Amino acid sequence: MTRVLEALARVVDPRTLPIAVTILLFCALFGFGSVMYTGFFSWQVLLDLLVDNAFLLIVAIGMTFVIVSGGIDLSVGSIVALTTIVEAVLSEHMHVSVWLVIPIVLLMGTVFGAVQGALIHYFRLQAFIVTLAGMFFARGLCFLITTQSITITDPTFKAISAYRLSLGVGSVSANVLIALATLAAAIYVAHYTRFGRNVYAVGGNPRSALLMGLPVGQTRIGVYALSGFCSALGGAVFTFYVLSGYGLQGQGMELDAIAATVIGGTLLTGGVGYVLGSLFGVGILGTIQTLITFDGTLSSWWTRIVIGALLCAFCLLQRLIERHAKSIGRLGGTGAIATTGHAQGHEETSTAASSSDSQVLGRAPG
Repeated sequence: MTRVLEALARVVDPRTLPIAVTILLFCALFGFGSVMYTGFFSWQVLLDLLVDNAFLLIVAIGMTFVIVSGGIDLSVGSIVALTTIVEAVLSEHMHVSVWLVIPIVLLMGTVFGAVQGALIHYFRLQAFIVTLAGMFFARGLCFLITTQSITITDPTFKAISAYRLSLGVGSVSANVLIALATLAAAIYVAHYTRFGRNVYAVGGNPRSALLMGLPVGQTRIGVYALSGFCSALGGAVFTFYVLSGYGLQGQGMELDAIAATVIGGTLLTGGVGYVLGSLFGVGILGTIQTLITFDGTLSSWWTRIVIGALLCAFCLLQRLIERHAKSIGRLGGTGAIATTGHAQGHEETSTAASSSDSQVLGRAPG
């Protein structure tokens, strides 16, 4: 009984309640589809959610780090499009091997993100404006390179695209394996490395993190470099998915990534979030699309309507949780202290925790 109460207390904890709601919503949507539509409840349908959204999951992972750090990145969709164009040109026009093309585009995305992070930190510019400019810049580069859609006919690209790993009850593509490997690496980085703890600290209270001697500048630049890397990797996976490069690809993907991250339980104010939550956030978006596909009578635009309603609902839930956590902190309760996972500067951070809603929840998961 004690263990049950402890587990319940952990679920209703302000730091874990958003992701708990996300997981319950995903199960409810998938259960609803299983009851309403024949053939919906199957492993292959569940695996297809990953197959069709592997690229979005990778982009959302990078977005999670950015939002946890208290920032935003609007350039991810354009970087995905630029990646597909560069891959198509290098492969089809210059006949460069795919094993050389992939490192080139990953380096390109990482440098692009790092430059944005440097502008944000050193010049004290708003992340929204810098990444918006980056979005226009990357999209413009796409059409400067070519205005045409380039179909990829390289045999290696086709072989990777056609690869399927049988799991007995279903099969997955190479894109899913890449996405799951990225997810596992991101979870390790977020929760078991110094960089991950610094990201949570900067998102919870940048001033307190600076006073404690944490490398705020390096962390911010690293976060946007990581987002650029994930965007380029997502673009490479998207290229395997569609086998073409075009400047209009990835339109609106930045909004889908933000929606998946927020629905996954990451607070827009920063400091709180789980990488695993973004997996379920992407799963919810994919499940909604699948439900509409199985129904067959609804317009595809209902997907956007439902996602918009869910996004508003989760933002409202986040605000309520923040206020609840703030009231607990004022009453002297536990769990409302912004911390970085270090004992040093604990009292200083506790004082800063009551100054704003975002600081109240700025804690890295143990």
